Amino acid sequence: MDWKPTACVLCACNCGIEIRLDGRRFDRVRGDKAHPSSQGYTCEKPLRLDHYQNGADRLTHPLRRRPDGTFERVDWDTAIGEVAERFAAVRDAHGGESIFYYGGGGQGNHLGGSYAGSFMRALGARYRSNALAQEKTGQFWVGDRMLGNVTFGDFERCEVALFIGKNPWQSHGIPRTRPTLREIARDPDRCLIVIDPRRTETAELADIHLRPRPGTDAWLLTALAAVLVQEDLIATEWLARHAVGLDEVTTVLSKVPVAEYAAGCGVPEGLVRGAARRIASARGVAVHEDLGVQMSPHSTLNSYLDNLIYLLTGNFGRPGTNNPPIPFAPMITFSHWGPRRDRFSPVAGARIISGLVPCNVIAEEILTDHPARYRAMFVETANPAHSLADSARMREALEALDLLVVVDVAMTETARLADYVLPAPTQFEKWEATFFNFETPANYFHLRAPVLDPPPGSDLLPEPEIHSRLCEAIGAVPDLTPLREALSRGRAAFAEAFLAAAAADPALATVAPVALYRALGPSLPDGAAAAASLWALAHKVAFAHPQAVRRAGIPGEGLELGDNLFDAILSGRSGVVFAVDEPGDALARVGTPDGRIHLEIPELLEEISRLGGVPGPDPAFPFVLSAGERRAFTANTIVRDPAWRRRDGAGVLRVNPGDAAALGLADGGPARLTTRRGSAEVTVELTDSLQPGHVSLPNGLGLQYAGTVTGVAPNELTSVEDRDPYAGTPWHKHVPARVEALG
Repeated sequence: MDWKPTACVLCACNCGIEIRLDGRRFDRVRGDKAHPSSQGYTCEKPLRLDHYQNGADRLTHPLRRRPDGTFERVDWDTAIGEVAERFAAVRDAHGGESIFYYGGGGQGNHLGGSYAGSFMRALGARYRSNALAQEKTGQFWVGDRMLGNVTFGDFERCEVALFIGKNPWQSHGIPRTRPTLREIARDPDRCLIVIDPRRTETAELADIHLRPRPGTDAWLLTALAAVLVQEDLIATEWLARHAVGLDEVTTVLSKVPVAEYAAGCGVPEGLVRGAARRIASARGVAVHEDLGVQMSPHSTLNSYLDNLIYLLTGNFGRPGTNNPPIPFAPMITFSHWGPRRDRFSPVAGARIISGLVPCNVIAEEILTDHPARYRAMFVETANPAHSLADSARMREALEALDLLVVVDVAMTETARLADYVLPAPTQFEKWEATFFNFETPANYFHLRAPVLDPPPGSDLLPEPEIHSRLCEAIGAVPDLTPLREALSRGRAAFAEAFLAAAAADPALATVAPVALYRALGPSLPDGAAAAASLWALAHKVAFAHPQAVRRAGIPGEGLELGDNLFDAILSGRSGVVFAVDEPGDALARVGTPDGRIHLEIPELLEEISRLGGVPGPDPAFPFVLSAGERRAFTANTIVRDPAWRRRDGAGVLRVNPGDAAALGLADGGPARLTTRRGSAEVTVELTDSLQPGHVSLPNGLGLQYAGTVTGVAPNELTSVEDRDPYAGTPWHKHVPARVEALG
């Protein structure tokens, strides 16, 4: 049978899979043993990817909104011409900075997103955002300040694995997640530590489960770091060689009342001290923080404390610890140590981290009567009307724009509000890739070939073609004849001509990915024109890390090395390892000016000093709602068909049995869930995996599909005001709520 290699697109691991077709249906899906990272592993979720590929709300033709709000079909020439003209009109009237970009390709859909910057730069747009600003920008800001970089844990080789606000059994996030967790849990010489208020599937495997009350992670993490200092468990000699600011940190942590903080967060002091000692004694500790602490109160502080725990114990820059990776594409950018430092959004004055405007201020940036407000928006493979806090206000903002254009596969909640909807093939109908390449010491990249053609009779364009046509429509693409002529003499001549032209012509540099797509793309084998942007990225990686690339088995020097890497990626249908570190390499990737780790972040140390006692709940909203729990059959919302879920189809509200008894709730019965922003009727499931006072709803529900909405959309209940003061990340895992029995 013909098994076609590709990858899962439901989480950031993007495990290699193989698909067998039955006509246009996915008959079977299995793990790809040739994939360099997942090695044949897959969880249960991609086995039902046919529900994504053959969804009933697939878009098949470009659409334009009529004055009455309905849509009409238009041809591509009309759509491209009108979209380009209307964006140019907004630029001419209000400046390019009034045009806002949201997205970038979505989960596993990054190759097309690599071309979007060309059109936005050509328009003069400066502001953008995506889902990373919902979750990770606090972590990025802390990493920038401390390391000039970010790190990822080496869980294959660690002695102690520490997961903070993370349930990898369901949310994954590390290669071969479930086998790796089992290997750690079964090895008597290794230790699995989980910090989570819930007794998750991962916590069930843990040697040590630190279970704080919801929202008290900062007190627990501060207590852990304080034990390291107060019991003299820090790596003093290593820190003297590699870090600065230790005295400032120890001065603050030496004053922390560990017993008081442990009691405040509800974790026995002895367990806190035991966990700190186990971390300090290990030869290698790998740490992974996730949304449980990144979308809760004190989220940026939590990220700082997480870093302090592994840095104070010297667990950095060697196998089995946290290391800065070699990314294939610059998904994260750093500015603290550069000349520009922090930027801020034009209306709300919110800090822009890694180039991303905080999602919780986007509506304010649009709706405020301000000369610099956003007036037009380009949304690509994203659904902010559903995925961002306070969906009602976000819908109001989108409807207030002068122009909204959406590129997507399906008729999403955001697409229904658009002026133009531009349909793209699914991730299995085009060349595609992900830029979530953050593994160490061996890192891989997977360029995925199409598994099948777009539906018969459809009129779809891949994103690189859409962006190229838009750039051409506004006259932003210079004459590419010299580049095509150089390519006829070979890739080496093309490289020299392209680099010289980009340096000499700012117009070409502005639309460089589109220029590559038009000039180099047609020459690529098997119709892989969309991979043209990877040529430049391959050369950048080879130039910056030649030894690591050669260790991956890629031969050559200079431009030849970059070209050979690009060719390996083009031919590697199951992915290719593109960089391999040696021990000690990661220390050279500390991006601070002096090459040392900067332990002190003054404003966060000040926040530690004023933590004080744990605040109590609001009597009007005594419960903490985790809005968006990852479960066995929830994922990102590209799978819109509710039939893909084999269980928990409606997305129950999980409630502790003691709370249920006190409220008169029955297992399987109805209840009303109310927050400061909204209310919803839910079905209750009783579980002692939650502490009293803690309730949870799953992510991925509340989507309109085939005329029906299944489950509760969590962001109908969340508020834009509940956000981190530094990064603006929302507190979706800590929403004050009230639960009442119905009937």
